[in-house]
Amino acid sequence: MWWRVVLAFLAYIVLGAHFLRDGNLLAAAGTALLPILLLLKERRLTQALQLGLVLGALIIWIPTTWEIAQQRLAQEQPYLRMIAIMSTMICFNLLVAWLIRPMKTCQFAHKTL
Repeated sequence: MWWRVVLAFLAYIVLGAHFLRDGNLLAAAGTALLPILLLLKERRLTQALQLGLVLGALIIWIPTTWEIAQQRLAQEQPYLRMIAIMSTMICFNLLVAWLIRPMKTCQFAHKTL
């Protein structure tokens, strides 16, 4: 289970680094520290972090990929490797969002005879 928290930290740190690229230190620090909430083991917090990763993929990574690809095409620079890297980042975010889903608790009923 600890590896899920590590993967969430990695996903959010990279997302925070994207904000740092724009010079937004507050958003970068806040985003990078969000996975600490996973340590509280609250279902709603885990779902909020999942939503954050999915929205990060859809609202941050996909438009960023499109913008960089358009810039590279306009400058006649290679862009396929960048698209492969960014697509991997999008898939990583979505995978981590799926992996940190709240686990169902198993309750075993003991039968007495």
